[in-house]
Amino acid sequence: MPDDSTLVQLFARRAADDGPRTAIHVKRDGAYTSLTWRDVARDVLRASAGLIDAGVAPGDRVILLSENRYEWIVCDLAIQFALAINTPIHAPLTGEQIVWQINDSGAEIVLLSGAAQAEKLQAVAESLHRDVACYTFDGCDLAIGRRAILPFSKLQSEQNDDRLRDIELQALEAVQPTSLATILYTSGTTGEPKGVMLTQRNLASNTIGTLAAFEQTRDDLRLNFLPLSHIFGRTCDLYTWIVTGSELALAESRETVVADCRALRPTLINAVPYFFDKIYRAICDAGHLDQPDVLRDFLGGRLRMVCSGGAALPDHVFDFFTRQGVPILQGYGLTETSPVITACTPMRNKKGTVGPAIPDVEVRVAADGEIETRGPHVMRGYYKNPAATDEVLHDGWLRTGDLGALDDDGFLRITGRKKEIIVTSGGKNVPPVMIESLLTQDPLIVQALVVGDGRDYLVALLVPDPDNLRSEIVQRGIAVASREQALAHPEVLALYEERVRQRLAGVSYYEQVRKFQLLPRGFSIEQGEMTAKLSLRRQVIEKHFAAEIEAMYRRTGEAECLDET
Repeated sequence: MPDDSTLVQLFARRAADDGPRTAIHVKRDGAYTSLTWRDVARDVLRASAGLIDAGVAPGDRVILLSENRYEWIVCDLAIQFALAINTPIHAPLTGEQIVWQINDSGAEIVLLSGAAQAEKLQAVAESLHRDVACYTFDGCDLAIGRRAILPFSKLQSEQNDDRLRDIELQALEAVQPTSLATILYTSGTTGEPKGVMLTQRNLASNTIGTLAAFEQTRDDLRLNFLPLSHIFGRTCDLYTWIVTGSELALAESRETVVADCRALRPTLINAVPYFFDKIYRAICDAGHLDQPDVLRDFLGGRLRMVCSGGAALPDHVFDFFTRQGVPILQGYGLTETSPVITACTPMRNKKGTVGPAIPDVEVRVAADGEIETRGPHVMRGYYKNPAATDEVLHDGWLRTGDLGALDDDGFLRITGRKKEIIVTSGGKNVPPVMIESLLTQDPLIVQALVVGDGRDYLVALLVPDPDNLRSEIVQRGIAVASREQALAHPEVLALYEERVRQRLAGVSYYEQVRKFQLLPRGFSIEQGEMTAKLSLRRQVIEKHFAAEIEAMYRRTGEAECLDET
């Protein structure tokens, strides 16, 4: 692909070359149906015409607030063909979070999935800075302020072929590699969200560079369930599909992914480590870990490789996938880098690393251990926030905020988050992500948060795996009548104490977790405790569980304070 490709060019070329070929599989009325590239292209151009008729002008920001569905894909491309800027919002966000992003972006129009999202906006309508026009994909009789919410079908009325062709030709001429394609608000593990500005070149070059690292073909079928509002799913599922001309299938929901795999038999899957760990644990619970091809059969029978990103992958999951003959390839990136910086490949895959830099991307590690990157994938900057932009961009190099190391083969290893480094009262620097990764490798621990900044020692909030804990309780004959009793039972606490000690046996004395608290619920997006890519929002979690954390530090006689001098 030429270096000056745009997403508009790539999609138009794909539709022209492969019009009658199957492009996408979407579940409708309980069954999957298939659409061709020609079908998708016509829907995109009709929606683009509708947006223009609704008053969308070049450079306008259009809010897309929806869960994954076919209309999300159509609207993403339609907005770009209308010469506007797609500004997607993560579907799980609250009304207050949503209205903040609408106001900050200055959007004039909002595309909603349905009543659930509309109700969020209706509740905070008085906070909107402008009288935005709203359209919904599903039926909805609500109003936002003084405006009724209109059906999306009004934007997709029939158009004559000459009009659609004119819109396509105008977009092909007007959209340049430097044109702003999207504004993506970072979920923000700390602080206020920032609008990441990504250009057509950012997205197109990163898609092409990512594909250059993998063996993907037109015969592949990829199942998508990563949120398209996040750049991982958008670049690595959606745009790679367009460039390769392969087939894409949309999972019905996060809860139906395994069933969808069995129905569609995908060859490729992108996901976060949490998903792959849940698959491992399900097969483990069934007692089939050593059964040949059980993993591939569990996910439809045709899976040839999977890609993991967004967080650290536990070693035991990597080992299991490797033994099963399904390579699990780790990658690394940020919203600010479109997102892929490095990626393991089928021919160059190394456990515990996130691979070497993809083509046309540079990576280096600064003297303080911070990872920096340069190339066509690096964002233009933060929207209306030059001060924040200047903090991370210097001479074309982006400071990622992550800590890491490059080995002799150029493979990158992530060791922690610069801003998340815990500094104990004794002055020891501790990377909590590394310790949490070790803890969650244990089948009894599904989530962990390590705390200890400015304290004498580390403590941890642990979320037990309910199924595995239940099995242990039954096997050991522990008498409990409720979940609350189980989490406080001395034998259960002793079991977890032993597991924590085993998992952290290889770390230094000041990196040991001295106390822990078992939690009755997991960290969630809905509670604001995780970002859309399932990263922990530490400050929020620590606030929500402040009482439990303080109680661990008030207890006496259970752990020695460390002499770290």
